[in-house]
This record gives sequence, C-alpha cells and structure tokens, in this order.
Amino acid sequence: MKVLITGGTGYVGSHVTAAAVRAGHDVRLLVRRPEQVAASLGPLEVTVSDVVSGDVLDERAVEDAVAGCDAVVHAAAVYSLDPRRVEEMRRTNVHAAELVLGRSVEGGLDPVVHVSTTVALTRYGGSGPDLPLGDIESPYAQSKIASEQVARRLQDEGAPVVCLYPGGVYGPHDPYRGEQSERLRWIVNGAFPLWVKGGLHTTDVRDVAALAVAVLEAGRGPRRYVVPGHHVDGDLLYGTVAEVTGKRFPHLDLPGALLSPSTRLIGAVQGRLPARWRYPADHEGVEIARRDTRFDDSAAREEFGIEPIPFRESVGDTVRWLVSSGRVKRRSLRRVSQAY
Repeated sequence: MKVLITGGTGYVGSHVTAAAVRAGHDVRLLVRRPEQVAASLGPLEVTVSDVVSGDVLDERAVEDAVAGCDAVVHAAAVYSLDPRRVEEMRRTNVHAAELVLGRSVEGGLDPVVHVSTTVALTRYGGSGPDLPLGDIESPYAQSKIASEQVARRLQDEGAPVVCLYPGGVYGPHDPYRGEQSERLRWIVNGAFPLWVKGGLHTTDVRDVAALAVAVLEAGRGPRRYVVPGHHVDGDLLYGTVAEVTGKRFPHLDLPGALLSPSTRLIGAVQGRLPARWRYPADHEGVEIARRDTRFDDSAAREEFGIEPIPFRESVGDTVRWLVSSGRVKRRSLRRVSQAY
C-alpha cells in the first residue's frame, strides 16, 4: 500500500513509520520540518524519501499529501500537560483530525487510521473501544475527545475509519522527549516520589506501531481497537524501575483528592516558568490515574495476535534509551538490567 503517515517524526509516528516500511509499505510523510526526518528515523534504521513539507492544519498541504495514497495513519497530535500549549493542542488535535480524516475519506483512502488515546475513553470503572467517551475535563483530554468525535461521526456515516487507543506510552527512542519518558526520567533520578492511588493503561510504542500496521487492510469498514497493554499502578511502576536499575525508589501513593490541589498549583506556577524547568506533575495525570480505568483490549489481541511487550521490558528499554541519550547518568544507577 501507498500509506500517508502524519506525525512521522514524533514518538508514536516514527515507530509507526518504521514498522510500515519494514512491512513493505510505500510510505509518504507529511511533516512540518523535513530536516527532522533523518534524525527521527535514523535510530530506527529506516529511511523515507517521499516527504511532503507542510502542516496538518494547512488544507492544501493535506490535500497534496493525500493525493495518490491508498491509506493513511494520522498520528500527528500535540500531547502536553503544559498549560501554555492549550490552544496549540486544541488546534492541532481537533482541526487536524477534521482535515486529515475528512480529506482522506473524500479521497477514497481505505483504511483511514486515527491514532487516538485511552484518555478519550477514561472513566470510572471499565471501558472499551465501543463504549461512550470519557469524562476527563482537562484541556488535553477534551481536545482528544473532540478529535475522537470527529472520527466517530465519519464512522457513523460508514467511512472506513479505524480508531486506535494507546495508553500511556513507554519504549525507546522518543525524539521529542515527551511527557511519559520525561516523567520516567524524574523517577529514575529519584525526584518523583509521589503517585496517585489508582492506575492507568500503558502500552509499548512498538505495540502501537504493530497494531497500526496490522489494521492496514482495505475493505474492513469502521473499526476500533484498544492497543494491548498493562494496567499499571504506583507499586508496579516503581517496583519495575527498581528491578531494572538495581536501585530502590521509595514512593508514596496518595488519594487523588489530596494530590489534586497541589497539582493544580504546580500547573499554575509552571505556566509562568521557562519550559526547561517543567516538573511532570499535573492535575490531568492525577484525574486519569485516580479513575483506575480497566480497558478491554481483547479485540486487538484476538484478531491480530498482538500480545503486549512485558512491562519490565518496556521500562528497561526506555531507561536504557534515557541513559544512551544522556538524559540519565549511568553512574547514578547500580545497573541497567539486560535480562528480563
């Protein structure tokens, strides 16, 4: 297939691109910064020569990128808990979905893959891909819920839109050092001792990529899949980091009601500080984890045989990448385990 991928220089997008190339697909990228392509894909040992320079918010650029393609994976999005990026998130996550998904459907592409998030489905109790949307009211969650509504409207009209729902993403090679890898860096450095009582669905970026490529089959119609993963609470996360590094990281799980006021304050203060001083504690993260939502990911497991990479392997590979990229000092760890 000739596959257009948006967000191909980002964390999820770069891994999707690599998986698609390895699967034999002819990949085209729509990117704002073509010079970033080699830096993002080089460590994954793939190359893409068909690159369209443009923004996912630019209608002409999107139309040019869609032309001549058989399918699309829309992975471009802004995931940030930084209050200064609220408007950017709303524009990119919602309007880009309208443009990319809409133009792809109009152009007859099949499938039209929308990389969503479990945040859009997060609620108290269980959740799954075909249940109602979630109830988180924070800016990022609302932007993803709105983009999910765009995708579901197209599905209701019969368009071959496929929605994928990754959880919190771990795994190596995060080109822009996003929220999850940054939070893990703080944990490994012993500077993130508090967690909220509850848990969240986590996925390995390589499993996200595997599912995105697995669904590239025309004629299947609208579908939805939660990316297979693990339900992770504070004990499992900190315990796994300790196993991987050989270093204990004491932590305290607190009720969300206690953490919410402090994380709101942290968010307000950080909105006035340089971005490089960002501390990855946020009100939205508390609200997500305290709901302790258990996700049904059985459809992807059963249909495509995707069993999630063990959580210890995901964390270990992420920590090793943090060390190799200079984000964590090796001498500060007793070991970086090679065995699982």
